[in-house]
Parts: sequence; C-alpha cells; structure tokens
Amino acid sequence: MDHLVAPIFALCMFVGMMICLEIGRRLGKRSLAKDPQGSIGISVVQGAVFSLFGLLVSFTFSGAPARLDARKRILQDEANAIGTAYLRLDLLSPASQPAMRERFRNYVDSRLETYRKLPDVQAAEVELSKCSKLQSDIWTQALLASRSPGADPDALKLLMPSLNEMFDIASSRTMSSMTHPPLTIFALLFLLALASSALAGHGMAGSKHRNWLLITGFAAVYVVSVYVTLEIEYPRVGILSSVETKYDQVLVDVRESMK
Repeated sequence: MDHLVAPIFALCMFVGMMICLEIGRRLGKRSLAKDPQGSIGISVVQGAVFSLFGLLVSFTFSGAPARLDARKRILQDEANAIGTAYLRLDLLSPASQPAMRERFRNYVDSRLETYRKLPDVQAAEVELSKCSKLQSDIWTQALLASRSPGADPDALKLLMPSLNEMFDIASSRTMSSMTHPPLTIFALLFLLALASSALAGHGMAGSKHRNWLLITGFAAVYVVSVYVTLEIEYPRVGILSSVETKYDQVLVDVRESMK
C-alpha cells in the first residue's frame, strides 16, 4: 500500500459523497414534485442502508487497533526470544561464540531492515529472503557448535529450542503484518458511502435551501472514520508511520545490547 492510497481514497470518497448527496437531493425534489407522499417509505430504506454502513465502519474501525496491538505483542515476543537465544550462546565453547554472536547481530539488523523498507514491498521481500538464509546459517552453525568440544553439555537442549522459538515468532510476525481486511471490504465501504449519501440527499429534498454545514459534516464524519481506519490498519505507510515504527525500538534495544 502506497503512502498516497489512503488520502486519495478518502478524497475520492468525500467528493463522491458530496456528488451523491446533490444527486439524491435533486431526485428527491423531482419525486416530491410528482408525488408529495412518495417519500414516506424511503425512511425504511435509509435506516437499513445507514445501519449497514455504520455497522461495517464500526467493525472495520474496531478491528484495526486490535490488529495493531497484536503486531506490537508479536514484536515484543520476538525481541524476548532473540534476547534469550543470544544469552544462551554462552553455553557454546569460547571459540565458537564470536562468530555466532556476529551472525546474531547480522540477523537482527536484517530483521530491522525488513520493516524499515516498507512500503517498498519488493525491497522488504528481498530483505526477508536474506533473513531466511541467516536463519538457516545460524541453525546449522549452532547445531555444530553445540556438539563441539568445550560446549556446555546442555547447550544442545537449551539453545536449539530458543532458536526454534525465535524463528517461529519471526514467521508469525511476517504473517501478522500481512493480516488486513480484504480489499472488498473497503470497496463495499466506498459503495455504501455513496448509497447512504444519495439517500441522505433524497431526505433533504424537502428543504428549500442546502444546509452546507449538515451536508459537509455528514460526509466528513464518515470519511474521517474510514481514513483513520486505513491509517491504523497500515501505519507504516501513512501519516501515522511513526506509531508502529516506535514499536521497533524494543528490537533496536536488543541490538544495542549485543555490542
């Protein structure tokens, strides 16, 4: 998702709602001119569409912070797992430790770079591939070092499970970063916004003059709600990019402790 997607989506939604409000108002005036009682049943349709739109906005909005918090917890778990595995390198022989610690430093650097490269998905995928290679190298070398002379007898039993947990959480974090509502949900939000605007405009047809405060306020409330949802859902690519980026500090601290 590009930096400009959310602003463009919000702008198009706002303009579309304003246009549909005017179209609905004009259609409503024509309908009232032909049949003054013709709009009696439209309130039922308005209520159903507004309720569906509000429910969809509510569920989408409430789910975005939950997913953001889940990503924060996974990042904390990853930092803890890396820190634990790094400490258990002390169980290896003194000769094996320097090379293993350097591999860990390279791995953490790569993990940080993977998410710093967003929203450039291709660059992030390249870095993610590098992480996978480092994981394989760390696992192979740790297995050999755990069995080498001078290693603690419990090195194999303690270090390898820590590495397994560290790699599993990295995979969970990758999957979590890709967990978002389907794009069809946002497309449906857009269409319902237009439909709700047309119906709202139809309901305003009885007034002689346009109430611009009411019209713009109606559109702005929904547009802002959807825009904020997008910003929370994709925090690394919007104006709130500093929010999730700050979460990386816990991994940065782990990296600093490895010096």
